[in-house]
Parts: sequence; C-alpha cells; structure tokens
Amino acid sequence: MKKRDFHYELPEGLIAQTPIERRDASRLLVLDKGTGAVSHRHFTDILDYLKPGDCLVMNDSRVIPARLFGRRETGGAVELVLLRDRGEGVWESLARPGKKLRPGATVIFGDGELTARILEVIEGGKRLVQFTYEGIFLEILERLGKMPLPPYIHEELDDTERYQTVYSRVPGSAAAPTAGLHFTDELLARVRDMGVQTAFVTLHVGLGTFRPVKAEDVEDHEMHAEYCEISPETARAVNETRAAGGHVIAVGTTSCRTLESQAGPNGTLEATSGWTDIFIYPGYQFKCIDGLITNFHLPESTLIMLVSALAGREHVLHAYDEAVKGKYRFFSFGDAMLII
Repeated sequence: MKKRDFHYELPEGLIAQTPIERRDASRLLVLDKGTGAVSHRHFTDILDYLKPGDCLVMNDSRVIPARLFGRRETGGAVELVLLRDRGEGVWESLARPGKKLRPGATVIFGDGELTARILEVIEGGKRLVQFTYEGIFLEILERLGKMPLPPYIHEELDDTERYQTVYSRVPGSAAAPTAGLHFTDELLARVRDMGVQTAFVTLHVGLGTFRPVKAEDVEDHEMHAEYCEISPETARAVNETRAAGGHVIAVGTTSCRTLESQAGPNGTLEATSGWTDIFIYPGYQFKCIDGLITNFHLPESTLIMLVSALAGREHVLHAYDEAVKGKYRFFSFGDAMLII
C-alpha cells in the first residue's frame, strides 16, 4: 500500500485559517461506512445519528502554550516548541535554529524567569532541554508561551480558548484534538439528555500528528509515541455500552487511537495509562469503536489512513471529493465528518 493511494487535490483556499463564529455552526458530512453514501448536514444534526444507550468518547487533553521565543546567552533569537515532558524539568523539544543550539547552550526567556540548557540532540534533530525556574512551570508557560498552531495556519488566534475543547481539562498537548472543537456545553447537555453517555480519555497530542509520511510504503512509517490514560469510569462506560448493544463513537482520531490501542482482543477496556504508537491504516480490524467524529485531514497523512481503515479508502476519497466540491472548510478549524 503506497502513500500516494491516499492523495487528493485540495485548493489552498479551503484550508480554514480561523475558527467559525459559533463552534457548533460548522457543517457536517455524514459518511455511511458500509455503502459510501454521503449526506450534507450541520453539526447540530449529530443528534439525529445518536441513540439512547450510545457512548461518545472524547479526549480531554488541554493544549499548553508550548511555543517559546527566547535568546541565546551569547545572543541570537531562539524558538523552542515543547513536545513531551520527560519529568524533572526536562522536555523533548523542537529547536530553531538547530545548528546554534548544541549541547551545553543556554537559552533565556522573558526577563530570565525561565532558562533552558540544551542537554543533547536526539532523533530527528530534536533537543532534550532542562528548564530552570521558580514557581509553577505551567503558570510561567501561560505568561511566556504561545499556542503552537499547525503549520498550515498562518493567522494569529485572537482567542486561544478557541483552540481548546470546552471539556479540555488535563494540560499536556502540543496540538488540539480538533474534532471536539465543534461541541458546545449546550450541545453536550442535549446529547446527555437524550440518554447518550459521555466519557473521556486523555491523550496528549504531539506534533507527530502533523509529521508527513515519508516512506513510500505505508507499512514502513513509524509513529511517534503519545501518552494516554483511560479511567475506570470510562472503561466501565464503554464496556457497558458494548455489552448492551449500544454504539461507541469516538470524537477524534486521538480518542479512537487511545481506545483501540488499549482494548483487549474482544474490545474490552480496563483502566490503564501508558504510551501508544498505534498506526491504523486499511486492513486494521477495529475492536472497540463503531463510529467516528473527525475533521478533514491532510492528503497522504496518517489520519486520512485511519479514517480509510474505518470507512474504506474509496469511500473516504469519494467523500473528500464531495467535500471539496461543496467547499467545506478543511483541517483544524474546518468542518466535521461523521463516519457511521
């Protein structure tokens, strides 16, 4: 299977640069994974496709302002993007300019309330960085950091909360689980009122989400590991839903990957935490989820491969062609797709 098998043509003008005014006013393309039939709806119509006894599973990770701008101790501007917390003030980071940031170099942020020492260069040219500070690291990040928007978004975000889901709770992501951006508190209340359970997993999204597939053969691509957690309450809700014949619908590819990586052979979940590097592409047999709410993904990306595994490559590419013709908004701030 070749990565070019997942290519489609996307006019640049369809890449959404800013959020829509109201979260749940986005459009919704509904794809029947069995027949490939496509319906054009609005996101609030999601209620028409949920039934009492179903379970929506959402990722409650919160994006941290992980983009830091500073200066080298010897002079010169520096940018760090924090990717993974290694503990005790050490972070795996992207660094620019990389050639200037060799082990031992010191970077100063703000008025010196935060400093960083480069420990070593690791795979892919990333850096292990040791931070020194007084107080609470996340509070310092809130003051000094910026939101690490995806590389295809070129406009500044006026309200950073629009790059957070309304249910975000656990800080740690370098990118938002964007399928959840369409939900409002009011819409979620309506979901619960109709007898649909809502449950939460945590997966801290890394920038590996945007890492292009370089291998020509899909099977040769290696995923970056991301940290995830499933609570006892979520494991119980999913297991009860499946036992009663309800549908488990993942909100976003991150929720999908968390559930599928941790489910047993028969789809049963247990409370757990750890790292996942699961790579889902056509041929994968889903164990836990029945449906997926997601956004439209980049050509030849691991995410379009995941949705193709669930709905079939031909069906997905046809749906994307329909979305392009219909001038849907694409990617992080774009419209949504429901695969059922």
